[in-house]
Amino acid sequence: MEEVKAYIESGILELYVLGQLSAQECNEVEAMAAKHAEIKAEILAIELAMESYAVENAITPSIDLENKILAQLNPTKIDKVEPKIVPLYEGANDGKIKALRFALVACVALLVISIAALISVYNKLNSAHDQIASLSTQRDQFASTVSKLEFNKAGMENRIAMTETDEWATVKLAGVKNSPKAKMLVYWNKTNKNILINYAAMDLPKTDQSHEYQLWALVDGKPVSLGVFGENAKEAVKQMETIEKAQAFAVTIEPMGGSQNPTMEKMVVMGGATI
Repeated sequence: MEEVKAYIESGILELYVLGQLSAQECNEVEAMAAKHAEIKAEILAIELAMESYAVENAITPSIDLENKILAQLNPTKIDKVEPKIVPLYEGANDGKIKALRFALVACVALLVISIAALISVYNKLNSAHDQIASLSTQRDQFASTVSKLEFNKAGMENRIAMTETDEWATVKLAGVKNSPKAKMLVYWNKTNKNILINYAAMDLPKTDQSHEYQLWALVDGKPVSLGVFGENAKEAVKQMETIEKAQAFAVTIEPMGGSQNPTMEKMVVMGGATI
């Protein structure tokens, strides 16, 4: 049930109703709806809500807009032109002339009704355009939220996997004087000596475009670089350089590409280790 709730709250159902998903994503949503009645009901509720919103926000066309459209359709102002009836021959049948007059009046009335319908459609199209623009913005926000949730989920799954096995040792790095709220985790594999960092379990001070983070290991009293990393990443976990042993780990802010020696005044986190 938690999976269904998270799926509904992710925003993907709104995108499905708006037709903003790919064919594969639509198939996935439809499969979930067929499998879970809650998801099917939520899709129906979204469709009804959007239909209700469109009806409640319908806009009556203004007089100025109607006159503008009438002027574009007929610059000579049809509504002020009196039809001129010319007898086909002397002594034309009055009944036929009257019928033609009624037909002409009916045509003019039909034209007026058509123009009014065009005005209504024009206003509805403008309103729909504004709603689509708003929904497009919401879609982007939903997509960003979903991406962030997936990123954090991957990081959390990695943390759980690391703690459930004896193969990995977890080292907590805490903030120093310059950045007391900073923190991150470093994972060391006891078998192959790999070093991993978890972006989802990281909170470091922001850097500018000319600087990035550099991870260090303290080995027998000497700092050893384990590589550099930036603020943002596509994957929640990043592999750094391997290390056989270390008494501590630290992160400093260095120029792009890293430094040969750590800039101690730029240290942001540090943590002792027994590996």
